[in-house]
Amino acid sequence: MTRPRVVIAGLGDSGLLTAIHLSRHADVVGISTRPGLVSGKELGTRLTQPDEWARDNWIAFDRYRRLDRVRTIHGTLAGVDLAGRCVQVVAADGSALDEPYDVLVISTGVTNGFWRPPGLVSAHEVAASLASDHARLASASSIAVIGGGPAAVSSALNAAVTWPRSRVDLFFPGDRLLPHHHPRAARTLLRRLTELGVGVHPGHRAVVPQGFDCDRITGEPVAWSTGQSPHSADAVLWTIGRVRPNTSWLPPALLDEQGFVVVDPSLRVPGHPGVFAVGDVAATDPLRTSARNRADTLLARNIRASLKGGRLRDYKPRRGQWGSVVGVQPNGLEVFAPNGRAYRFPAWTIRGLLQGLIVRRGMYRGVRD
Repeated sequence: MTRPRVVIAGLGDSGLLTAIHLSRHADVVGISTRPGLVSGKELGTRLTQPDEWARDNWIAFDRYRRLDRVRTIHGTLAGVDLAGRCVQVVAADGSALDEPYDVLVISTGVTNGFWRPPGLVSAHEVAASLASDHARLASASSIAVIGGGPAAVSSALNAAVTWPRSRVDLFFPGDRLLPHHHPRAARTLLRRLTELGVGVHPGHRAVVPQGFDCDRITGEPVAWSTGQSPHSADAVLWTIGRVRPNTSWLPPALLDEQGFVVVDPSLRVPGHPGVFAVGDVAATDPLRTSARNRADTLLARNIRASLKGGRLRDYKPRRGQWGSVVGVQPNGLEVFAPNGRAYRFPAWTIRGLLQGLIVRRGMYRGVRD
């Protein structure tokens, strides 16, 4: 009996896990602009501890045991023929490929600042970016972080921990940090930032220079549309949540007004029974939470059910954000529950228990050293 063919467009966190779940049930082809998993998570530790960050967040595809049966293509998506069930790919060597599918999973993610650039990226470019961003901050005597979300808070806190002699300031437009997290979590992290000497400045809305895509660390003074005097720092991190979906290869009929992929509650694209979407690119809810809430497991189950004519289950998003915000610290990893309460994994549990047993064996079903 012929096995169904599943093409997964995008092998970030959600796409990779979906491929792992389906690898024993279908012939899976994964297409990625990255040379392996290059996670967009944990920006603060990526900037301040690049070697440690890379150990857990930049992993070649051939190290995942469950991907041994998956064919991966390093390339960019050029288009899709929905009627003919085929995607067009331009491989890293410039060759053009047509990849037919029975099921298509759209998980191409988003472009979001200097740490999530668009387009094809080589291993050399990933390494160079990690090194140069770290060196830029390490040499700065003053650092300004613009934004009030998780990436901004993580960057400011980790910079203050790593370089205590540097002046770190955090500017954001609202009244409080982390507006989509529980207020208890926001208060906890505000207290930590203050204890570390970070200057916290609410009510500051930055003027984004015309044509600037927040795609690099800058050194020019930052002006404010809210009336404050310009602020100067040696390094300015733009983490303002200017997210752009990687969907230029898709027909506009599949997208909402912001360019995200429209899905029904089962994560299926309406009108196209064999097309699904998951992760930051999927318009599941206002916060697009399917990646953080591990909808990959539900998606894989729904794909298997759809191929057998079974009943699909609905994704039920959470109202707010939760989880780790600042990554692993010297005293361990703190994870915030949806109610804002923090649960800590002690430092001694991180390598063996959390990363070794829970993440690599449990979540990814085995990762080679």
